[in-house]
Amino acid sequence: MYVLVSYDIVDDRVRNRLMKYLMDFGERIQLSVFECDLDEATYLKMKKGVETIVNRKEDSVRFYRLCRGCVDRVVISGWGEIKEDEGFEII
Repeated sequence: MYVLVSYDIVDDRVRNRLMKYLMDFGERIQLSVFECDLDEATYLKMKKGVETIVNRKEDSVRFYRLCRGCVDRVVISGWGEIKEDEGFEII
């Protein structure tokens, strides 16, 4: 699944920690936005990790799960491109 993650974090240290954590799951496309191509188990792992980092009373993290058809309809104005990781097969 394709997941767009956006966040608004109050504390600089927490924001930096979250950014570094999310880099293991996707690509940073803007200062507080990541695009991630994940399977269900990895998505749940990422979401659980995010919830241990952020302060639920002060911070906001949004996970937008997009279907493949929605990803095909993304329009970008300016620089940037949609990147899809190449899949692999275990033989």
